[in-house]
Amino acid sequence: MNALGRHFLVELWEAQNLDRHDVGEEALVEVVRVTGGTLLDTRFIPFPNGGYSGVCIIAESHVTIHTWPEHGYAAVDMFTCGSTMDFDAGLEMLRKYFSPRSMQVTEVKRGVTV
Repeated sequence: MNALGRHFLVELWEAQNLDRHDVGEEALVEVVRVTGGTLLDTRFIPFPNGGYSGVCIIAESHVTIHTWPEHGYAAVDMFTCGSTMDFDAGLEMLRKYFSPRSMQVTEVKRGVTV
């Protein structure tokens, strides 16, 4: 089974820095760097509850984060159309910046071809 892309859905529970969009942007840029992605642009928006949403647009697709500091929760997506990105390194970088008590990772194959 071949796929056009790999999409990792990452849930961070009881995490830190969920109210610091500057740290979130630094973290996701580092995720892109250590995975071997090609960063094209970033955009991070803080919200009144202290949370933020952010996206790193990469040549291979995107890395995003949405945080709910009041719940200690963040949802992160890492999606690539390339085959060379090191997702394990990206997950380790998320652990470094957010120190989640637990992290759940689901991989979805996108554009499955026969």
